[in-house]
Amino acid sequence: MAFEFTDTNFKETVIDQGGLTVIDFWAEWCGPCRLVGPIIEELSKEYDGKVQIGKVNVDEQPEISFKYQIRSIPTILFIKNGEVVGKHVGTATKQALTNMIEGHLS
Repeated sequence: MAFEFTDTNFKETVIDQGGLTVIDFWAEWCGPCRLVGPIIEELSKEYDGKVQIGKVNVDEQPEISFKYQIRSIPTILFIKNGEVVGKHVGTATKQALTNMIEGHLS
């Protein structure tokens, strides 16, 4: 299951952790987010131990959303060693997200 990032655990689990982290910014009421959610869950299983993949509910975790200036959802951020290295706004296919992950791993 994809990790749930919160305002309180974000620094420890993403910034201080290092490596590649993929974060899906979403909300319960967001229709397109419901399309991306299952893909994020699949990717979190496939990349378990290699890439940290998780979600941020923008309604429940406003500090993270504000910090990264999330204005539209779904937005997927790719953070490597504490720095944003990629961003995708809107829905995406599993293959497109896999390609982005692989590009940041190499």
